[in-house]
Amino acid sequence: MSGRWTSFNIASVVFGFAFLYLPIVLLIIYSFNESRLVTVWGGFSTKWYGELFRNQGLIDAAWVTIRVALLSATVATLLGTLAAVSLVRHSRFFGRTLFTGMVFAPLVMPEVITGLSLLLLFVAVDFARGFWTVTLAHITFSMCFVAVVVQSRLISFDRSLEEAAMDLGCPPFQTFMRITLPIIFPAVISGWMLAFTLSLDDLVIASFTSGPGATTLPMKIYSQVRLGVTPEINAVCTILIGLVTTGVIIAALVNKRRVVRESASRT
Repeated sequence: MSGRWTSFNIASVVFGFAFLYLPIVLLIIYSFNESRLVTVWGGFSTKWYGELFRNQGLIDAAWVTIRVALLSATVATLLGTLAAVSLVRHSRFFGRTLFTGMVFAPLVMPEVITGLSLLLLFVAVDFARGFWTVTLAHITFSMCFVAVVVQSRLISFDRSLEEAAMDLGCPPFQTFMRITLPIIFPAVISGWMLAFTLSLDDLVIASFTSGPGATTLPMKIYSQVRLGVTPEINAVCTILIGLVTTGVIIAALVNKRRVVRESASRT
């Protein structure tokens, strides 16, 4: 054990985590800065959070972002789950290779290419850019991530449970809803959370597909950062970090409780 944990390994881990998380810690600290200058500490204060909630532009952008993320994550989870079931349960059907490539193409496609392609599509069909174009774009690129997560769970799924249910007279659709879906539900929820986070964080694709009245929070923050970082931006980023951290903790606790319940039922 002592041979594995050398001083070089410890120093590498410490500097690596410091490089990743120290800027986030500094951002959170300076969101409580009294001074308007974000690089000069002027004392502890929460006034910038009050200023944030009086900044109607940031509030509107945050509301658009949340609506887009909720809707796109839900639809992407539904479509991604159906795509994963089709790929795992039906190994041979006409056009399977093309279908697989279309489902997983956004995983390797640069976001600039995806955003530009969708922009050209919306312009070609004369679809006015706004809330719905951003939502459709986020569904397009986040669906593949859901499909990957759900597919990995379905590959290790015990098909004998479904076969036993159908042998007892349960129709295929009810077998999926009552047997398969509850078992793969943690993977479905994980896919939804991943799609929600990707939509919440997207800047490039939203910049191509957004229109009047559909400015997302990342776009708003980026437009203001180019003119200089303000304490309100530190405050809104701190709130987002808190929400994401809370969601991760809740998901971990729920998953731990599920594992404990399953182990207890087996014993």
